[in-house]
Amino acid sequence: MSFAATVLTLYPAMFPGPLGMALAGRALGDKWTLDVRDIRDSATDRHRSVDDTPAGGGPGMVMRADVLARAVDSAGGAGPRLLMSPRGRPFDQTLARDLAAGPGVTIVCGRFEGVDERVIERRGLIEVSIGDYILSGGEIGALAVLDAVVRLLPGVMGNATSADEESFSDGLLEHPQYTRPAEWEGAPIPPVLMSGDHGKISAWRRDARLRLTAARRPDLFERRIPGEPVR
Repeated sequence: MSFAATVLTLYPAMFPGPLGMALAGRALGDKWTLDVRDIRDSATDRHRSVDDTPAGGGPGMVMRADVLARAVDSAGGAGPRLLMSPRGRPFDQTLARDLAAGPGVTIVCGRFEGVDERVIERRGLIEVSIGDYILSGGEIGALAVLDAVVRLLPGVMGNATSADEESFSDGLLEHPQYTRPAEWEGAPIPPVLMSGDHGKISAWRRDARLRLTAARRPDLFERRIPGEPVR
């Protein structure tokens, strides 16, 4: 059974976009499906209005609960319902793996100043953020989430072990990678990687991951295996 992704957006032409290329694109229609719905199709007036002014005043506009709820209800969709939102829980590799293990996901792309809180509560939307910055809407976030999830689906990556040592697979950043030529601009590939000693190579990579994580992501480093030294 393929993974079913449903996206609710005001800009359906943005999809599949990059999801129609490379790994995700090759798997589309086989390992996963994508149903893109235009939220304006659930509006009831001749202007296809989806937003209104904020209650209590303030700048901008807010997406209406009644219109968005109809869009969510009519879409159906498998799996949890996510709302791309800067105030949501951070999207990470753990969540990507959890979603990939399920039947699918429905993603609502917010716009304007936000979404009426009542539809978030009544339709059980889970707010998710891809970073501490503001985008024009949730579409780019939805693309990022789906790309991260789809590549983890069984059979999408050519090598089933490709994700085992990637950044965040076990809470650490990935080790440096090298390939031919053996020496480039006076810089050689670390000799241990050319030694053929898989035990030493594994230890070198683990140490490199720990050093990189300590330097670049101390927050992740603090959550590493307790007591594991950095050499």
